[in-house]
Amino acid sequence: MKTAAFLGLGILLAGCAMTPPPDHARIYPGAFGSNGDDDVSAINLSSWAFSMSSNTRNRPVEAARAVAAVDYLAGELEYSPRWQFMSPITKNQMLQARGEVRAAIGVAPDAPSQVVVTGLLTAAYALAANDRPAALKALSASAFTRGPEQTLATLQALPFLTEANVATQRASAQAEPPTFGGPG
Repeated sequence: MKTAAFLGLGILLAGCAMTPPPDHARIYPGAFGSNGDDDVSAINLSSWAFSMSSNTRNRPVEAARAVAAVDYLAGELEYSPRWQFMSPITKNQMLQARGEVRAAIGVAPDAPSQVVVTGLLTAAYALAANDRPAALKALSASAFTRGPEQTLATLQALPFLTEANVATQRASAQAEPPTFGGPG
């Protein structure tokens, strides 16, 4: 009887171990804005950017930062204890949004999030400084499968991405933890 219980526990634990957690990137302070809260800045930026494609049309700096924000948030919402209250459905939608935005700009599905986020944020910084060669260099990592010129062209005209829109809007709506009534 005890052997069966241990065997059952072992199978259960093995099943849990078969689903790896999402890849997770680290960012530098202020990467997505200057309000002092990088996660909320990433949520705000991405929900604005993906609400309408016209928000980023001919604005590759904002598009690159928004795509980096989604890639970052897909891991951060899952890893950070801060977001434990957020709906698992929203977290899963953000992972799907990561896949959608990666496909849209030509990023390998299995590329490490850190490479993607760093490349996009570096490119955005370089573009903001009018340093196109540095931006193209940042987008030349092997994770960017279409090459730097085509990736930059896609960022210039980022299409409407439904999954990214839904995930970022839901994350924005859930960014504040629930409050419970009590003495005011």
